[in-house]
Amino acid sequence: MTGTARVTHTGARGQSVESPALALLEDVNRDLASSFDLDETLQRTMDRVMQHLHVEAASIFLQDEQDHTLVCQRSTGPVDVTGTRVGPGEGIVGLVVATGQAIMVEDAQHHPGFAPQVDTRSGLITRSLLCVPLQTRGTCLGALELINRLGDDGPFTPADLDLASAVAAAAALAIQNMRMVRELLEQERVRKEIELARDIQLSLLPAPNPGLAVTGFNLPARRVSGDFYDFQRRPDGRVHVSVADVAGKGMDAALLMTRTISLLRCLSKAVPDPSSLLEQINAELYETVSRGLFVTLLAGILDPDTGELVYANAGHHPPLLRLGPGRYECLSVQAPPLGVLPVLGVPNQRLSLARGPCYFYTDGVTEARDGSGAPLGVGGLLDLLEQVEPLPLSERLPTLVEALRVQQRRFHDDLTLLGLAPEVFDEPLLALEFQAEPRRLKTLRRELSLALHAQKLSAKGRESFIVAVNEACMNIMQHAYGHSRPGMINLDLRRIGDRLDLLIVDHAPPVDHQRIGPRDLADLRPGGLGTHFIQSAVDEWQYGHLAEARGNTLRMRKKLEED
Repeated sequence: MTGTARVTHTGARGQSVESPALALLEDVNRDLASSFDLDETLQRTMDRVMQHLHVEAASIFLQDEQDHTLVCQRSTGPVDVTGTRVGPGEGIVGLVVATGQAIMVEDAQHHPGFAPQVDTRSGLITRSLLCVPLQTRGTCLGALELINRLGDDGPFTPADLDLASAVAAAAALAIQNMRMVRELLEQERVRKEIELARDIQLSLLPAPNPGLAVTGFNLPARRVSGDFYDFQRRPDGRVHVSVADVAGKGMDAALLMTRTISLLRCLSKAVPDPSSLLEQINAELYETVSRGLFVTLLAGILDPDTGELVYANAGHHPPLLRLGPGRYECLSVQAPPLGVLPVLGVPNQRLSLARGPCYFYTDGVTEARDGSGAPLGVGGLLDLLEQVEPLPLSERLPTLVEALRVQQRRFHDDLTLLGLAPEVFDEPLLALEFQAEPRRLKTLRRELSLALHAQKLSAKGRESFIVAVNEACMNIMQHAYGHSRPGMINLDLRRIGDRLDLLIVDHAPPVDHQRIGPRDLADLRPGGLGTHFIQSAVDEWQYGHLAEARGNTLRMRKKLEED
């Protein structure tokens, strides 16, 4: 009879003599500790147990962590059943794993828990059976099953059960340790891949270029970022600038951003304007981007000589243009993000950096939260921009982010900032602040006429320009302030390069700029024709609003006449 409950005995001279059972346990533990090859180690363990207990077949089932079925990891005997799956609670193996209790059966065919499916598939007839759980730290990983004692050895004994349980405990501990080692190795592999991805992303960000007076800053919420900024000089001398944000974080967002970067870099050198650039990128992304992912992108072309920025905005936060101490212009967004619709219909927009520095940002900035969970918001961002305004452009953005850290704000999303402030020819011509009352318009027209006198404009050009400004201010009085108490109007006229640049700012409630437009001239009724005067008198005009909905803006540009 093989298998004994006794582990050691004392010899004639009182010396401890090792039993076969103890030798088996030592061999099994040595095997389990000497290799990280789980399949090889389990196979060697079963071979030793089969040889010691004289059994016909043995198998080890491990629980699948995904669907909780039991999968035969290794088997030995006349039939290989490796890969066989047993449902949760199915058969004696399933019962042992579900209860964590060993089962020893003398007549398997008549046992109520016996499931004959494996016998049917393998052709092996199970007579007697011993099944013990693979348990460690209260967790059952699977089971060790021994089938059919050979020859005249009879059924399995309690001593066999004790020995099999000891082997199973050692095997369970080894399996758990091997899994932990594999997880650590996998984590290290992923960490190295993420570090490599981050290095690649950093290499894609542009190097500082003081000659362009453009600077950027990126801080990922995780190791890799779904945000991106870029500035590159085009062959025609102008500068492409962009900032983008992918919905989501982590590797998926980073991969989509890398693809978007590649498209930007490839197309921006040749596509003539930002609107066309965004339309082409959108067409590519719409065909391939998975559902739920999209990209907000603001791309522009900057003329360093004039400071004019032509840009298109696909669902991104509006740029913030500083007009003076505490005053920022915020232009409307007029298109959805990339990858949502087959055609964007995004227009080109213009702003003059001669007015002041301009900042692009992602929502990781405004969503940075303090200890109470309150986000920074656009108002908080404007306050920080004012604090860093005296610094050189290259130092403003890192200083701003450091101020967020000093405030102990938590970053839940990728954070990206881009600042532009090139030096251009800028001559102030007129700055007025007056009450939004019709009686003030006479003074406005007089001052404006004096400011335009020395500029290269014909008498007709000066007159039409003054009429356009008069109509614009009248519209503010009638439609922006309306019947409420009249507020103030600020007017700022400058010569920038070879054109006049006029900015009119009010502090009335925000106006829906989409509803402002010239009425059909055939519609003969009073009012509503001011936009016709503006449209015919200037080369470009554009409505906007101040950041944080503090007022409305109207910008008009008129090219000066050549000698």
